[in-house]
Amino acid sequence: MSSQPVAAPAKLDGAVLKIAGVVVLGAIMSILDVTVVSVALPTFQKEFNATYAEVAWTMTAYTLALATVIPLTGWAADRFGTKRLYMAALLLFTIGSALCATADSIGQLIAYRVLQGLGGGMLMPLGMTIMTRAAGPERIGRLMAVLGIPMLLGPIGGPILGGWLIDAYSWHWIFLINLPIGLAALIYAQIVLPADRPEPSESFDFIGMLMLSPGLALFLYGVSSLPEEQTITANKVWVPMLVGAALVIGFIFYSFKPVHPLLDLRLLRNRNLAVASITLAVFTVAFMGAGLLFPSYFLQIRGESTLHAGLLMAPQGIGAMVTMPIAGILADKHPVGRTVPFALLLIAGGFYTFTQVGTDTSYLLLCGSLFVMGLGMGGTMMPIMTSALRTLKNHDVARGSTLLNILQQIAGSVGSAVMSVILTSELNDSAVIPGVTTKTGDPVTEAGLAMAAQSDPSIAASVPDPTLIERGLQFAADAFANTFTVGFVLTALTLIPALFLPRKHEESHLLDDENVPPVVLH
Repeated sequence: MSSQPVAAPAKLDGAVLKIAGVVVLGAIMSILDVTVVSVALPTFQKEFNATYAEVAWTMTAYTLALATVIPLTGWAADRFGTKRLYMAALLLFTIGSALCATADSIGQLIAYRVLQGLGGGMLMPLGMTIMTRAAGPERIGRLMAVLGIPMLLGPIGGPILGGWLIDAYSWHWIFLINLPIGLAALIYAQIVLPADRPEPSESFDFIGMLMLSPGLALFLYGVSSLPEEQTITANKVWVPMLVGAALVIGFIFYSFKPVHPLLDLRLLRNRNLAVASITLAVFTVAFMGAGLLFPSYFLQIRGESTLHAGLLMAPQGIGAMVTMPIAGILADKHPVGRTVPFALLLIAGGFYTFTQVGTDTSYLLLCGSLFVMGLGMGGTMMPIMTSALRTLKNHDVARGSTLLNILQQIAGSVGSAVMSVILTSELNDSAVIPGVTTKTGDPVTEAGLAMAAQSDPSIAASVPDPTLIERGLQFAADAFANTFTVGFVLTALTLIPALFLPRKHEESHLLDDENVPPVVLH
């Protein structure tokens, strides 16, 4: 045997980076649309004269659509080819964005967000498939670091862009901004992406689709109704959750029978994919669930504008920008089991600060903590996905990335719903102000009044007892701190499955398929 050292992985060449550019453009639109809308919810309440629970469905409906369409992506990519399907998804997302800008009721906006989600749900798994096949197994880590760019721009650019567009123009522009990006991405994809080479048509798993897609939609609908209903015993919560869970469990048992199931759970026999999936799920529930509440703290407790709240979130993305390229290179050279646990410790360390937040916590301390969390985040998500996909065969990459993406969507939806329920429950324990009710006749709490006063100073001016605002604001801050504590504990628990990530080099199987070129560029 030769004792010569193995050559270092080649750098990403220009042709691969051109393909990465197409994928990044699509992913930016999809991810930005989640974070941009998160800061627009108060605006939607005023514009459409709706409750918070109603406008929250503009985010929930998007997520439900994503979860419904992602299982179809693996089959559709094999059947129609990744280029055709990717361009169709871009077109659908862009049309959905244009329609969102024309909505004149909250119901219309929610319906158009579903259309957006049907396109957006296919962009990320297809993008991962296209890039993984283009780069080959020895460069997956570096390529995943490139795909991580939109995941950085989401937390940084989404709230800032959304706040600026709403403050300077109108809410319509948070959707209209997607039109030129979508058009550019379509032209770019047509020119740069290699011609499709669809696999021989596989039989479509209609039975699996009738179980999994409605099952996921019903389950997530029930979970997402929790913040509004405030109890799991409400029919709107437990009935769809139970029916959805039954359909999903039925699908799990059924999926091992067809030759070509809608979602190939047999891939979980791959130890790397199984461990990475568990780690990713626990992390997403914890971090993404609580992470959506960070801007809310700045808006509702500190009284910041949407633009300022977005700027205060920027250190998290900047931290991730520092470590993600490094993590990509390390993932190509070292097993992720040796790096991810340290990244998770950084996230937990930064997260701890938010378990102690009050009404006047230092912005320097909070921004520093967000930066540390970003450092850890940059070394967590993409390396975990790299570890999972590297040992799959070329033909399995589309199905493997579909599995990871749907798991991430489910975990994110569950995490955000659970954290919202905890926060709502905490806030509802605030003392009720005697004789004061909302327009719908509901009692007003001290915390509710104080948070409303943060966005509307005229409310504070009309309250005869200023200590009431101070007391309510302190209670609300404590409610946020208690909710963040749950997220911190769950983040720490992610270390347990992370310790089982591979700690030794394992051979890549991406090139094992016969007659399937690992690099589709010439």
